Amino acid sequence: MSTDFLPGTGLSFPDKSGIAESSLRLLEFDRLLAHISSFAHSDASRHALLDLRPLRRKEDIEKRLGHVAEMLLLSQKGEPLKLFSFPDIAPFMTKVRPEGAVLEGFELSGFIPVLQMIAEILLQTEERGDIPRLREVIAFLTGFPDLLGALERSIDSEGGILDSASFALSEIRGRIRKLEGRIQRKLEEMVRDESVSVFLQDTFITNRSGRWVIPVRMDSKGQVPGVVHDVSKSGETAFVEPLHIIHLSNELENLMAEQRAEEIRILRKLSAGIREAAELIEIQYTVIVYLDTLNSVARFADSLQMQIPRINESGSINLVNARHPLLDLSLRKTDSGRRVVPLDVELGGGNTVMVITGSNAGGKTIAIKTIGLLLAMALSGMPVPADSSSDFPLVRSLLIDIGDEQSIESNLSTFSAHVTNISKILREADARALVLIDELGTGTDPDEGAALACAVLKELKSSDALVFATTHLTDIKGFVHRTEGMLNASMEFDQETLTPLYRLRVGEPGQSHALEIARKYGLPESIIDSAKAMLGGIKVEFDNLIADLNDKRGQYERGLEDLRKQRDEAEAGNRRLETLLAEAEARREELLAKAYQDASDVVMRVKREMYALLEEAKRKEREKSREALKQAGRIQEEVDRKLKELRKEGDGAPSLDELEEGDVVFVQSLGYDAPIVDINLKHNRVKVRAGNMEVEVPASDLRVKRGKKAEARKEDSYTGRHAEEAVPSRMNLVGVRVDDALSRLEPFLNHASLAGLNEITIIHGMGTGILSKAVREHLQGHPLVKRFRSGEPQEGGSGVTVVTLV
Repeated sequence: MSTDFLPGTGLSFPDKSGIAESSLRLLEFDRLLAHISSFAHSDASRHALLDLRPLRRKEDIEKRLGHVAEMLLLSQKGEPLKLFSFPDIAPFMTKVRPEGAVLEGFELSGFIPVLQMIAEILLQTEERGDIPRLREVIAFLTGFPDLLGALERSIDSEGGILDSASFALSEIRGRIRKLEGRIQRKLEEMVRDESVSVFLQDTFITNRSGRWVIPVRMDSKGQVPGVVHDVSKSGETAFVEPLHIIHLSNELENLMAEQRAEEIRILRKLSAGIREAAELIEIQYTVIVYLDTLNSVARFADSLQMQIPRINESGSINLVNARHPLLDLSLRKTDSGRRVVPLDVELGGGNTVMVITGSNAGGKTIAIKTIGLLLAMALSGMPVPADSSSDFPLVRSLLIDIGDEQSIESNLSTFSAHVTNISKILREADARALVLIDELGTGTDPDEGAALACAVLKELKSSDALVFATTHLTDIKGFVHRTEGMLNASMEFDQETLTPLYRLRVGEPGQSHALEIARKYGLPESIIDSAKAMLGGIKVEFDNLIADLNDKRGQYERGLEDLRKQRDEAEAGNRRLETLLAEAEARREELLAKAYQDASDVVMRVKREMYALLEEAKRKEREKSREALKQAGRIQEEVDRKLKELRKEGDGAPSLDELEEGDVVFVQSLGYDAPIVDINLKHNRVKVRAGNMEVEVPASDLRVKRGKKAEARKEDSYTGRHAEEAVPSRMNLVGVRVDDALSRLEPFLNHASLAGLNEITIIHGMGTGILSKAVREHLQGHPLVKRFRSGEPQEGGSGVTVVTLV
């Protein structure tokens, strides 16, 4: 089924890249697609997945990556797209298009899951704002509720026609069941009749050619009047329809014909309905197939923790923690605990050629295959098994020479095959190509092979293509080291255990370690010594030099790692110290505030005692009382002076006894000064004027006035938003401690009241119920709260409290 009629949806990509199928096969891209297709829900989706190929245009690649990213987002939120198994209905669509064509029941049943998925996906995504790119695709879905309803009423999952398909069919089948019941009862009476049962082979009743019959012994078939419809394979039993029921069977046959005619009418009607909507069904079916294709890619990506890569047009490649997906899958299946060693590699800009050397079976070929396969995946709009910071170039061709291509039929040796491939690569290489060459320069005389390889690398460098090559030849390593724009790299090797470590090291050549590996696998020591002698002193010294350099580099890296650890520990210590200092400062402020409050309590008690003494003095001695009053005044002044000093140091809340209506105080929850309108000593609360409204706040929310007026405040103390922004109607306290939650709740109520909100929502979650209980106790009797209730199920249930303000 073609998707070219859906322009702009990202469903069709006719402009595929020019990457050759042979290159993709060498990278085993087809095996990768086969793994991904196992996640598909339909054969149509599987075929679409197997047909995925790298794309030419960056916008097409990024669009598909965006679709897959949103599929992953839905899965991460526990709300994957509602897709389930469905058949490929494309052949049925082709069959039903001619006028008068009628689909069979099983063919019609195939449309039901497709139309059901369309309805489910529309319902699931109609109000989602977090999947804008997928919504562009889903916008092509409209659904077919009438057609789906008719199919569900008429066809079961096996393709059978239901009684509910039509009233006439239901009536006919009812009559058929009744008539069959009469026939069976009559036959049961006959087989129980002794005058008949003596001639029967058995007592069961069966059906032959649509007629109800009884088994009569062949030698007695004339004793039971009726029509013989069949004979057993042994020839000993005749299946006879007794004369007594022939008229009933004829009537049954007529009803069966009526039933079949009604079923054909129903099938024809349903087929006509599909034919009328065929074009829309085809478009929306294509959307479903595409969504299932995306979903399969996303599920595969999720199984290997893949990430969305970046695509660039600068011609550079950067892989971070890259893994070969097929090797990763293979290791996971073995359950050995082994994992792929990640690959880090970067090439581009001034350096466009990298030559990788190292031991046999050290991972050189896997490294360049990983680079090529991940590039093919990224250009196909798929996530890759690497960090999201990985960057891939938008190339038009992937030129590869990997493996032994010798061919007897083509009269090609291994070397000839390599040269043929490299000749083609040299012709096609340009700035929009990536080249992968394995075992460059091998298959012929080492000196000539090395010279030829160096010339090839020089030519490829001038083409501006990105080149990754592997080799064992020492002369190539030296040439690369001397040539600007080329890099040596090696696969690390453990000198002590003689085992490869599979880590790529950029900037230094590697060794083949052929002699050491040969010794490990049992080659006689005499042969090893003879080989070393033949190898020559210069080659041995060169290899020893590289080994020493690698050893020193390892020491430096270990030293750097130790320094990094020490730096990290020092930074962690600094962070802990800063945290302790902040906690100490907070504790200091808390102690000062408590000291001020304690002092205020003492003053209030002293005042009450003082007033009692003054009253006593008034009754006893007027003159003495005046002196006592002066003394009390002096005491009061001293107390007030001390309180001011304490308040200046701790910035605590002023005592209500000190305040009067009209005094101006700083209200912490509002963030500015406000005049007092009323003082409620009983409930320890104060009503202040904020703009055109009056707000009641607890006494603990007050501080000495700071000269901050409402018009001059720059930032809302509750939300941290600018003053001109709207006050939110919801507050999320989930995970907040009770004390912190209540300290946030009070200013939230004040701001909501000032903003004129009628209703607000407090989200506290369910949990142990401690936070929700504390919130509701705080709201109980609050002067700004008219009433409150638990949320409805659609509002969050008992996890939220909905508050109506006065």
